[in-house]
Amino acid sequence: MKKNLKATLIVLSLFFLTSASYVSWLDSTPVKIIAVHQEENFSEVLVRNSPITDTGKIKWWVKNKELLKNKYNIPRPGSNGNFYINFWDFGEGYKEQGKYDRRCFADMKPPKNCIDKNAVFSVENGRDGSIIFTVYDGTYRMERGGEVKKIQD
Repeated sequence: MKKNLKATLIVLSLFFLTSASYVSWLDSTPVKIIAVHQEENFSEVLVRNSPITDTGKIKWWVKNKELLKNKYNIPRPGSNGNFYINFWDFGEGYKEQGKYDRRCFADMKPPKNCIDKNAVFSVENGRDGSIIFTVYDGTYRMERGGEVKKIQD
């Protein structure tokens, strides 16, 4: 009985270690920005290899927000100061509108100006100067000091 328990614990430990290593590796894979589409204060960023964890997505934003501002001029706040950035998985690339739930971009000529709606995460600014992240597992707020708190499941 003790041998079976010990073997089971070893197998489970190896499984969890392997899984944690794989998730860590996926979160460290470089994100590739394919395109940026802009409509007023709404930015749509198409990416490949996005981090898979909520923490990885927020850390990626913090690390790359200056690059996004300098290279793509986003965020681009509207006259009221608000901005909204949606990050989409580029998936299989641009497609024709055909399918029901696709995001199409007005700044591109049809027919291949749409993507399948597979949102990765979104970033927007709060009235108090905070940054709001909407990710798979909920909503987080980053205060001006950089502290991140989960505000909604």
